[in-house]
Amino acid sequence: MIYDILIGGDSITISFDEVWNRIKQNEGYLFKTISGLDFTYKINNNILVPSRTNYPLGKSDFKKAFDLMPIKGPGEINKIVRGPAYIWAILNDSRII
Repeated sequence: MIYDILIGGDSITISFDEVWNRIKQNEGYLFKTISGLDFTYKINNNILVPSRTNYPLGKSDFKKAFDLMPIKGPGEINKIVRGPAYIWAILNDSRII
């Protein structure tokens, strides 16, 4: 499925499959949470594990958040996904979106 997403006032068209591919391509690179904490992540199958925790985040959680984009912060998704700070940080990074 392809979505039009409003990012910084600009509308872009991107599929979740493309976003997930970019997430996989950026495994091991440095990301920052909204509060400025550095983290990297590893992916095994469709499970992403941030370096700051052993908490597994599923591809399905990223899809749930992606479907709600744009998201102003992790608080908007904390009741629907696991690891909202990490998911928000990854989905809002310019390398991903």
